Amino acid sequence: MTETWIENRTFDEISFGESASLVRRVTQRDIDLFAAVSGDINPAHLDEDYAKASRFHGIIAHGILEGALISAVLGTKLPGPGTIYLEQELKFLKPVRPDDTLTVSVTAQLKDPIKKIVIFDCLCVNQKQETVLTGKAVVIAPTEKVRRPASEVPEIALYRHNRLRQLIEAARSFPLLRTLVVHPCDAVALEGMDLAAREGLITPVLIGNEERIRAVAALAGITIESYEIVPAPHSHAAAALAVEMIHAGKGDALMKGSLHTDELMSAVVDGAGGLCTDRRMSHVFVLDAPAYKWPLLISDAALNVAPNLMEKADICQNAIWLAQDLGVETPKVALLAATEDVNARMPATLDAAALSKMAERGQIIGGLVDGPLAFDNAISMDAVRIKHITSAVAGQADILIVPCIETGNALVKQLDYLGASESAGIVLGAQVPIILTSRADTAQNRLASAALAVIAVAGEKKRHAAKTLQDKT
Repeated sequence: MTETWIENRTFDEISFGESASLVRRVTQRDIDLFAAVSGDINPAHLDEDYAKASRFHGIIAHGILEGALISAVLGTKLPGPGTIYLEQELKFLKPVRPDDTLTVSVTAQLKDPIKKIVIFDCLCVNQKQETVLTGKAVVIAPTEKVRRPASEVPEIALYRHNRLRQLIEAARSFPLLRTLVVHPCDAVALEGMDLAAREGLITPVLIGNEERIRAVAALAGITIESYEIVPAPHSHAAAALAVEMIHAGKGDALMKGSLHTDELMSAVVDGAGGLCTDRRMSHVFVLDAPAYKWPLLISDAALNVAPNLMEKADICQNAIWLAQDLGVETPKVALLAATEDVNARMPATLDAAALSKMAERGQIIGGLVDGPLAFDNAISMDAVRIKHITSAVAGQADILIVPCIETGNALVKQLDYLGASESAGIVLGAQVPIILTSRADTAQNRLASAALAVIAVAGEKKRHAAKTLQDKT
């Protein structure tokens, strides 16, 4: 293994007109990191909507970020280690935008042999050979030779969790959702319900053993006097009663309390008395994954164990409609498998190919559907380029459809626990959305799941109104 060394130029070695430079592509991640370190969160650098309306018509890098690149040349190349920075004069001539490639140079102009001071002209040009910055730097140059192994720069993870908060804020523009909370008989269930109510998203109706609910609330310090409680002796009865109330028009959504998911869903799918529609029910996670460029929907990771082809078609459709409700006009749907090639020995690839054709022929509507695609091909443009994949979906998916629950469950939990993502999720395809929360969910997760239900109900009403109008015409 070849070791990288860093070596300086002493005062005596530096000659008039000697130059050094570095080339650096400035990414949005660099800009975000600089904002995090400096505390300069000017929206011109971070807020795309604000920046588009500015005189620069888009996000620009901090000017001092370019100055830091000058410091990098001085500290690592010329003069290099041992340099003492005294003064810096900068003149900014053009904005630097994300993905601009900068060439930053310093050139020795004057030397003071008494004080060992060197004055450098500084220049920064972009990939179009436009000068974006000029200036002068004054340094004390080192007098002793230094040659050392280059220090290893630590990896930096940049987490920005604001997408779920944006989801919650968006839900506030819709009416409060009358939500039937089924068997909320532990503190976790009550806290999630209470938070969603206090945040102005839902009007909760608590269904369960009233004495037990009140005891748990008192112990947890949660005030529930303003909430309606509908008595039910036990969890099974609470689930059945909640379904009856939906049929009677007394609720707009269900929220799982402290009963098991199977118990709640058993009542939901219970023959003619349940909440089934002509669509297969499926669970959709919405993830704020820090390393991805927009929210990512994953389905089905919690409900359907091994869906067949037609069930996967409904899973796709449910996810597409939710993505549209969230503002994605034409969602890109990646059908995951172990490879992008159709392989008869891998049933998931056959289903993916069939689903792609079904979407092409209008059996799945509203989105661009493509597969099979491996995970890297679905979310990474670099992987797409390397593998020469031609696809309108690959590398930029909004939705990932997994082949089975094991794949989906593992994927979501890996992104949550190793990828620092945050997630919310609901069940769609029933007569009303179902908010399924886990004991491991954070308050933010629970709140965002309630927000999803609010947005999904509004979206379903909009689709129903559009269909009614279409039928009349």
